[in-house]
Amino acid sequence: MIERCPVGVQQKKVFVHDLELGMFVSDLDRPWHQTPFPIQGFHIRSQDDIRALMSHCKWVSVDVAETRDSIDSSGNSKLVFGRFKSSEAKKRQEVKLPPLNIREPVKHPKVSSLRKELKVSRKLMLDADASLHRVFQSIRDHQVPDFTEVARVTRSMVSSVVRNPDAVLWLSRTRQHDDFTYQHALNTAVWALVCGRELGLNEGLLNHLGMGCLLSQVGKLLLPRKLIENEMRLDSDDFALYRSYVEKGVHSLEDSGVSRAVVSVVQNHRERHNGSGFPEGIRGDRIPLLGKVAGLAEYFETLVSPRDSAAAMTPARAVSLLYELRNIEFQEDLVEKFIAAVGVYPTGSLVELNDGQRGVVVSHSAERRLWPKVMVMTDRARKPLKAARIIDLARYNEGKMPEETVSIAECLPAGTEGLHPEHYDVTGAESRWAFSRLIRA
Repeated sequence: MIERCPVGVQQKKVFVHDLELGMFVSDLDRPWHQTPFPIQGFHIRSQDDIRALMSHCKWVSVDVAETRDSIDSSGNSKLVFGRFKSSEAKKRQEVKLPPLNIREPVKHPKVSSLRKELKVSRKLMLDADASLHRVFQSIRDHQVPDFTEVARVTRSMVSSVVRNPDAVLWLSRTRQHDDFTYQHALNTAVWALVCGRELGLNEGLLNHLGMGCLLSQVGKLLLPRKLIENEMRLDSDDFALYRSYVEKGVHSLEDSGVSRAVVSVVQNHRERHNGSGFPEGIRGDRIPLLGKVAGLAEYFETLVSPRDSAAAMTPARAVSLLYELRNIEFQEDLVEKFIAAVGVYPTGSLVELNDGQRGVVVSHSAERRLWPKVMVMTDRARKPLKAARIIDLARYNEGKMPEETVSIAECLPAGTEGLHPEHYDVTGAESRWAFSRLIRA
């Protein structure tokens, strides 16, 4: 039986025991949230994937032909950020390790509302900008920087993420910034801290992780500005120089009083699970845990917010790519923990619902990965609403028949016309929400 899916890709129903390596599973015989698979849709890369599907499903739908856009159409294998076609990912060497073992993991419950935490976090992000600016300027001037304020800001960020990760993540995704380097370092730290929280890292380790991410880009300040501005389009000679930014960053921090754990994050954030990273090309369990988390977070931030905004992926597509890279660029269970932490549709993702309304993801539920909270900003005719409203898709859809549910139809590119989350008050939207009014809009 061959079906035609909404985006024009042919699908075929296949019994699970007939699956073959390389097939793309696009649908199951049961809701995705009732399975352990962290994303909707993935390639079959091993017999383990087939066995996992057999334990939950009798049949699945597979894409007859892969029609999704390729990630890199240039054919340049020397691109800095390692973007390549999904078909090429499967040819890369896989490295399997035992599951991560977090010593005495900490359960971090949400203890603060989004409204309350945003009030704290807005000032926090401004302080982070200012402290990073001073440190980066000192390094540019070849002076010894004072990291006291960066350490204080990091502790505040950790405390905020522990109390409620949605606030800092929301601000990092919706705020505007003129300097790419500051923004990249700060957003990387936020992604990493949200992941570290999910892993159960204690606040001491989260402090090392956050500060390491904030300082991970300092070596770029010692390279020619033109080289950094073109970091996604480097030839082999320029790339060899570019790679030195990690060692330059480590050298600039060695006599600064920064802890060895923080320097280790800076040193290892570009290493990769299969040994394809730099500067040392180490692999697997030789990469320290905090370096692994920082590397994954920095890579994800590069996918969704690259220096060249035209090359940006939607967060949902970036999540899908990470899943394809499990045990290749990044350790499998770390990828799954990251996806569990940020969601299939991460906070700040612009989305269109299946009834035509458009909005932005505010937060997600680990139990209902495909049904996050969405702040709706337009009606079904894509006309902006005077006041945004939040719909909790998981709560709204509970107990409803499939044809009655409201769900995300697609993830939209950043900057989609008419969608400006920063213009709405996300903290007050939920209390004023009435879905019946949105349906009539």
